[in-house]
Amino acid sequence: MPDDLNRELAGLVELHRDGAVLEIRMVKPKVNAICRRLGRALERAALHLQHDPDLRVGILSSGSDRAFSAGLDFAESTGPEADRGTGAEAGGFGGITTLWALKKPLIAAINAPAVGGGLELALACDILLMADDAWLQLPELERGLLPDGGGLQRLPRRIPWHVATAMIWTGERMTAAEALRWGLVWRTAPRAGLMDLARATAARVAQGAPLALQALKEVLRVVDGMADREAMALRAETEGDLEHYRRMLGSDDMIEGQRAFLEKRAPRWSGR
Repeated sequence: MPDDLNRELAGLVELHRDGAVLEIRMVKPKVNAICRRLGRALERAALHLQHDPDLRVGILSSGSDRAFSAGLDFAESTGPEADRGTGAEAGGFGGITTLWALKKPLIAAINAPAVGGGLELALACDILLMADDAWLQLPELERGLLPDGGGLQRLPRRIPWHVATAMIWTGERMTAAEALRWGLVWRTAPRAGLMDLARATAARVAQGAPLALQALKEVLRVVDGMADREAMALRAETEGDLEHYRRMLGSDDMIEGQRAFLEKRAPRWSGR
C-alpha cells in the first residue's frame, strides 16, 4: 500500500490487501462517527480500490465491537465549522454515498449496530452481510434531521416501501433476522464468523471478469427506475455512464470466458 495513503488514513481507516480483495476497515475511536476526515479517508480508500487494476472487490468493515458506525459526528456537525461540507471531494456524505466513480463492487460486513449515517454507508455498498446480533436504525427524526445521505433515497428501493418509511418515521431498530427476511442483507452469520463470510463472498465475486464486474455496477445504476422496455434497449444504445459496459461488449475477456466454459477450464482474465 502506498506510504502516503497509509499516512493519510492513519487512525481512521486501515487497509489490508489479500490478492484481488481490499479490506477497508473503519477504526476511528470509538464508534466510527462520520466526520469530514473519516469521509475523506473512506473516499480515498475507495478510489484506491477503483484505480488499482489488480483489485476487483472491496470489503467495508469496522474495527469497533460497539458499532459498524454510529453515524454523523454531531460534535463536528454542530460546531463552529459545521458548514464546511463532507470532507470528500466527490463521494458525498461518508465519502462513498455519491461516489459514482467507484465501479468495483463493495461488500458491507456489518458486525455491530449501523445507526443513521452508518446504515447509509452500508446502503452505498453492493452486498450487505450482517452479524446475527447487529441491528440497523435510522433515528434522524429524533435528532431534527432526515436520513438524506441515502437512507430515504435507497432504503425504500431495497425493501418494501412501507417497511422502509415506517423505519424512518418511528426510528425503531431492525434486527439482523428482520433485515434478512426483508431481503436487505444477503446473509447473516455469528459475529465471530462474519469476516470469514465476507472474505469468502469477496473471493467468489473476484472470480468474475474485471470488466464485467464493473459493467454490472454501471448497468444496475442506469436501469434503476427504468421501465422494462427502456432497460431492455440498453445494449443497443449503451449511452451515458456505461464506459465499462461498452468495453466489456468488445473485450477479449468476453470471448475468453465463453471459451473457458467450452474447454472446461478456469478463465484467464486480461482485463481487456
